[in-house]
Amino acid sequence: MYFKSRMAAGRQIAAKLAPKYRYENCAVVALSDGAVLVGAEIAKALHCVLTMLLTEDIKLPGELNALAVIDQDGKFTYNNMFSTGQLEAFAGEYHGFIEQEKRVKIHNMNKLLGGGGLITRDLLYGHNVILVSDGLNSALSLDAAVAYLKPIRIEKTIIATPTASVPAVDRMHLLADEIVCLDVIENFMSVSHYYENNKMPSHEKIVQTIKDIVLAWQ
Repeated sequence: MYFKSRMAAGRQIAAKLAPKYRYENCAVVALSDGAVLVGAEIAKALHCVLTMLLTEDIKLPGELNALAVIDQDGKFTYNNMFSTGQLEAFAGEYHGFIEQEKRVKIHNMNKLLGGGGLITRDLLYGHNVILVSDGLNSALSLDAAVAYLKPIRIEKTIIATPTASVPAVDRMHLLADEIVCLDVIENFMSVSHYYENNKMPSHEKIVQTIKDIVLAWQ
């Protein structure tokens, strides 16, 4: 399935969620800048807050798949596609490299966040939390988001994405109470492959979209 834009995909997801959640306490958590464009359409339709959890992949030299992901608070989540033995070996051999990458990634996210974060746990407490991506080749960002949510009492964890790979969907079933995925793709290409329009606003405009979401409620 191909979409005209991330906004168009978001409107399709919103149409599926609105009948059930329009009058429930919900909060949308976007997992990337692209996900904000999808999530904004959902937040508009549900009249709910839109937030963003920043994460960065950590990759070892020569490895295509990320070893782990780190969020803006410094929480480190390993990729479950690796076995315990592999993770222990990597952690021993690349300890110095991993620690340096953590510092670099945290610094990068702090620069993007500027004066403050885009998400607070108070906004999520007691809500149906909708984790939104603009496409999932793996579930690593979801693992990080679920780890972030773990200390918070929420009603439901809902995962919403226009596209996802088969392994990502398998993982989603373990992590979420409910899933909205418009297309499950066996041979997943890059996320941008499934959008006709891939023009992305600046990060500053993305942040402004989050701040202005209440003004856009339908």
